[in-house]
Amino acid sequence: MDADRRWWERGERPDYRFSLANERTFLAWIRTSLALVAGGLAAHQFGTSLDPTFRLALSLLLLLTGGVVGGSAYSRWRAAETAMRLQADLPRGRALPLLALLVALIAASLGIALILSAI
Repeated sequence: MDADRRWWERGERPDYRFSLANERTFLAWIRTSLALVAGGLAAHQFGTSLDPTFRLALSLLLLLTGGVVGGSAYSRWRAAETAMRLQADLPRGRALPLLALLVALIAASLGIALILSAI
């Protein structure tokens, strides 16, 4: 019978403080997504000193990453909320190391491109 119920009706209602903390984490992921999208637009609009192909690739990569982060924010929130309701371990964030590496690579490649454009 428990499998027939909606996910938000399963298990026990968690302490509202934990649900609000989970919601704040969701909003932080949305802010990160918006920052990546804004960075993609800024790179395309203001990166005129960069190679056009590199600028386009960087812009698209930032926009795509922002879209994926924003799109996955809800599923991360729901998974954490479900785990709290079922008193299970919180799901491990598999995307965190990948996102950190991707942002570091974007920053490094942008820094190198800016140095090369100044030479």
